[in-house]
Amino acid sequence: MAAHLSSGRVNLTALREAGRRELREVLDKCAGTKAIVWDEYLTGPFGLIAQYSLLKEHEVEKMFTLKPGRLPQADVKNVIFFVRPKLELMDIIADNVLREDRGRSPQRDFHILFVPRRSLLCEQWLKEQGVLGSFIHREQYSLDLIPFDGDLLSMESESAFKECYLESDQTSLYHAAKGLMTLQALYGTIPQIFGKGECARHVANMMIRMKREFPGSQNSIFPVFDTLLLLDRNVDLLTPLATQLTYEGLIDEIYGIQNTYVKLPPEKFAPKKQGEGGKDLPTEPKKLQLNSAEELYAEIRDKNFNAVGSVLSKKAKIISAAFEERHHAKTVGEIKQFVSQLPHMQAARSSLANHTSIAELIKDITTSEDFFDNLTVEQEFMSGIDTDKVNNYIEDCIAQKHPLIKILRLVCLQSVCNSGLKQKVLDHYKREILQTYGYEHILTLNNLEKAGLLKPQTSSRNNYPTIRKTLRLWMDDVNEQNPNDISYVYSGYAPLSVRLAQLLARPGWRSIEEVLKMLPGPHFEERQQLPTGLQKKRQHGENRVTLVFFLGGVTYAEIAALRFLSQMEDGGTEYVIATTKLINGTTWIKSLMEKLEPAPF
Repeated sequence: MAAHLSSGRVNLTALREAGRRELREVLDKCAGTKAIVWDEYLTGPFGLIAQYSLLKEHEVEKMFTLKPGRLPQADVKNVIFFVRPKLELMDIIADNVLREDRGRSPQRDFHILFVPRRSLLCEQWLKEQGVLGSFIHREQYSLDLIPFDGDLLSMESESAFKECYLESDQTSLYHAAKGLMTLQALYGTIPQIFGKGECARHVANMMIRMKREFPGSQNSIFPVFDTLLLLDRNVDLLTPLATQLTYEGLIDEIYGIQNTYVKLPPEKFAPKKQGEGGKDLPTEPKKLQLNSAEELYAEIRDKNFNAVGSVLSKKAKIISAAFEERHHAKTVGEIKQFVSQLPHMQAARSSLANHTSIAELIKDITTSEDFFDNLTVEQEFMSGIDTDKVNNYIEDCIAQKHPLIKILRLVCLQSVCNSGLKQKVLDHYKREILQTYGYEHILTLNNLEKAGLLKPQTSSRNNYPTIRKTLRLWMDDVNEQNPNDISYVYSGYAPLSVRLAQLLARPGWRSIEEVLKMLPGPHFEERQQLPTGLQKKRQHGENRVTLVFFLGGVTYAEIAALRFLSQMEDGGTEYVIATTKLINGTTWIKSLMEKLEPAPF
């Protein structure tokens, strides 16, 4: 589905190219052979910008993971640390540098590259450890928005939500604003900015200020984007808590997709050989890359999982018919043509085999009783049934000690669907959770309350039913096979965030003023002046392009819903998605969890 963008008006390769160019410049500053010491979290995102071959061209001979102790032996002139500006990483780097054998010859030169920004605090810390002077180059590499697919950009900042809503730390918002400025430098000024939420307001203000402070940033590029929509994650806390029901969403829920890669249980992917039985089953997880470059995946990724089986069986028939053709190839020309198509056919066959295996793995889970019970409770909450009292299923799950994150997702979902829980209900849940899972989780419960996910009902009024009805968040007659509405991504629930984007495009937010006031944070509109001659005159039938930026994370189901809107015949709007992080309910709650460590005595 994302393939439509490569043929559409937005081409994100310019962004990837800019990233590569900056990387080359940094590497060329350190003349001679190099070893890179990686902050492990950065290897995935960097892999989406540059292959190892690019590093090799610039004399990178060795790569190591950052860990305490002595650096591994490497006969190179330069050692470059690629790290996020985090103090705990500075301790490891100081340890590495202090253990370096100064007597060795020739000596190695040290350099440090902060991603995405240099940090005075970190440099001060290195100074206190007595190692700051050891670094010849102290640089920054502004890896703000990383292209994940033809229509998807992510900052991959895993703590952005926690920093913004729990710690009042706006660093990630500054990086988001910087990333948007880079985007405008490459793709032209975005004439219209809409936003909803406190963080959205901050980002817009920073962008306007940056533009004022760097008048030279006014460029004469014809704008690619018509509109920027900035959305705070806390405007819609409900969506990530629900179980995603698209193919890609379920892969992420069950196995976790990281930087477009997924690791799967290997037994489903073992080549079947006759007569050998299952004696040599692979033990390493099967690692697959998932993006729209793979034709079949592009077609099924955003479908509701219940619609995937029929596509796979249709494809299987087409592929086996194509292979049958070889029996009909008589002339040399026909045989030649068949052979020329062979690589494509074989790739299609192996892609089909992989996705059939993945679908079987997922089906084993989605057809289980536990999955069904969990989903039933979620859907009852979302459609407004029994949200104000203690839920039996949740109590049973706690009694059976189901994974804590599953419990927290359900309890938070109930709280959000009820505009907070009655104090009595909330206290009951908290007591049960702490008694069963341990009192060290009291900090986590506190964090969830601070973030607005699990809180007491402050007013006697529950606003959720009004929001649900006005925005049509619950659709009873959902068509999973041939959807006509975005609610298919959750089999009935339409993601609030995407509904806001849909209504902004048509008929505009004025139609929902009352509901917007019920949702947290301000809503606003800004216009950016375009230099004369760059104003758009829209051709008949030409789509508008909207960049939707989720501050605090976005799920694959929301991305699927926005792609569905891009595909609509009469939609008139094409969406590109940007986010601070790709999330699902589990990774999101995990980022807010804190464990009190027991005392060491």
